[in-house]
Amino acid sequence: MDLQLRNLFSMHETPRNTIASLVHKCHTMLMCDGRERAILLLFIEGLLLCAFLAIYDYAPEADASNRQNSIAPHLNGKSNSLSVRYILYQDVHVMIFIGFGFLMTFLKKYSQSAVGLTFLVGAILIQVALICDGIMNVKLGNKAYLSLNSLLSADVAVATPLISMGAVLGKVTYMQLVFMGIMELIMFTINKYVGEQLFMAVDAGDSMFVHVFGAYFGLAISFVLGMKEKPKEYDLEGSSYQSDVFAMIGTVFLWLFWPSFNGAALTGDDQQRAVINTLLSISASCVITFAVSALVSKDNKFNMVHVQNSTLAGGVAIGTAAGMMCEPLGALIIGAVSGIISVLGYKYLTPIIQKHLHIHDTCGVHNLHGMPGVLAAFFGALMAGLATEATYDYSLYEIFPARAPSAETFKFSEMRDYNYRISAGFNRTAYQQAGYQLLALAVTLGISIVSGLITGLFLRTMFCGWLTEQQKFDDAVVWELEDESQVEFGKNRNDNTCPNDHIAMGNI
Repeated sequence: MDLQLRNLFSMHETPRNTIASLVHKCHTMLMCDGRERAILLLFIEGLLLCAFLAIYDYAPEADASNRQNSIAPHLNGKSNSLSVRYILYQDVHVMIFIGFGFLMTFLKKYSQSAVGLTFLVGAILIQVALICDGIMNVKLGNKAYLSLNSLLSADVAVATPLISMGAVLGKVTYMQLVFMGIMELIMFTINKYVGEQLFMAVDAGDSMFVHVFGAYFGLAISFVLGMKEKPKEYDLEGSSYQSDVFAMIGTVFLWLFWPSFNGAALTGDDQQRAVINTLLSISASCVITFAVSALVSKDNKFNMVHVQNSTLAGGVAIGTAAGMMCEPLGALIIGAVSGIISVLGYKYLTPIIQKHLHIHDTCGVHNLHGMPGVLAAFFGALMAGLATEATYDYSLYEIFPARAPSAETFKFSEMRDYNYRISAGFNRTAYQQAGYQLLALAVTLGISIVSGLITGLFLRTMFCGWLTEQQKFDDAVVWELEDESQVEFGKNRNDNTCPNDHIAMGNI
């Protein structure tokens, strides 16, 4: 460091270049190289290890020391073996690592980063999400319980920073993505607690708490990162034929498993409705996307950007009301509307936002997650306002717990006597519940945007470095890449030796 400082204030430079050189050297000293970033990853994993040691124990159903796990299953005919919940959890797991990862491979020179960094960031943030959830559930003198439900909640939570990652994809370092995700999960946990526990808003598929929050958090960061720059086009920002095909893999996986995402946290008839409603909605958005894309595109041909993204908008738009009695027609209509606004957003709104607000949205998360998520919130509020006991019977108070009678009322005593498993509520009316649904949306937008702006300012000044304009959207910054001229074994080589330390899988 002393040598760096002496070189920093060396007087061998001309006065004109002194200031520029000073800024460059300070920049170099503040940035960490690849080795230091790798060490920082090890340090983060060490902190997570310590946090798990302090916070978590196995849940009783997963604890070998719990004798009931050995006796009760045989006596009661019950078993702690993995249930349908695990199947749904694995569906969500596939969405996180294959769906989101491959959906972002559309950039022609950034496919390895899209899949690889999703793998890295997702693995770290699942642990962070578990820690955040554990802190919210830890009790004085006792540790939190780690169960299959905890893993499912963590997977759903990780979808939030991965959505935000789409807004800044190719423009930040992987350590910036990690720190962005950690800060976002902290704020996500707070926001979801406010929405679910304080407002008692219903959001079965987490369209508000995941999709809206992730989209506008990422857009706020993109705004901060680009507020001093003029909108520009990057040479490597486009796609290729091959990269578009790989991105379609992510689209198809997300499309197939989205009913599991919206229904995984529900049970019984609520879960069945969520699967049915989601399939209808996402099917309608798929068909409408193809139709509208052909209408607004050149020569009336399909646009691959629309097909990769807007076909999924129905899954987001039905999320809040997925478990409600919105009827098949309602699910189809909301899916169709979401497909229309998503395609039109890509065609007309995205260029306006980039030009006038300097918000560069790499993957178009505003059109796939942001606007359909807001639509889902309004549709959920509408369905909450229309919900009556005549339509839902007593399950109305299971779907909307705050609408259940208070403990002092005769009606609650009747339901308790007949073992309807309904907890005391707050006697909310349908209109009051609808109002709380909209309040949860407003708070989600506020927290996501404000915290995103603060996080963006942090990323601009952090010591982990940033990408230059020439390094953006380029895999070569992070990955060891084989020379394209040597993809075919032996081609353009004077000998049979491999210039790398290993033989590439493509050559094998």
